Amino acid sequence: MKPSIINFDSLPDSALVDDRTVAVVTGQSRNTVWRKAKAGTLPAPIKVGPKTTRWKVGAIRAYLESLTAGEVAA
Repeated sequence: MKPSIINFDSLPDSALVDDRTVAVVTGQSRNTVWRKAKAGTLPAPIKVGPKTTRWKVGAIRAYLESLTAGEVAA
């Protein structure tokens, strides 16, 4: 298991993570993460600096739960 996944599970919902962590946790490439965020199918990132963008852990957890709920309902 990658360190970012282990750390992700212990982070509070208010914590911020980068695109690499989102990619690992969701099982997608970084390009797909950005494409889905732009399309609105992944939670929107938060701009925290001129060259720094992050996602809230709680938003990513909710996204993952919605995917799981969709699988159960299908």
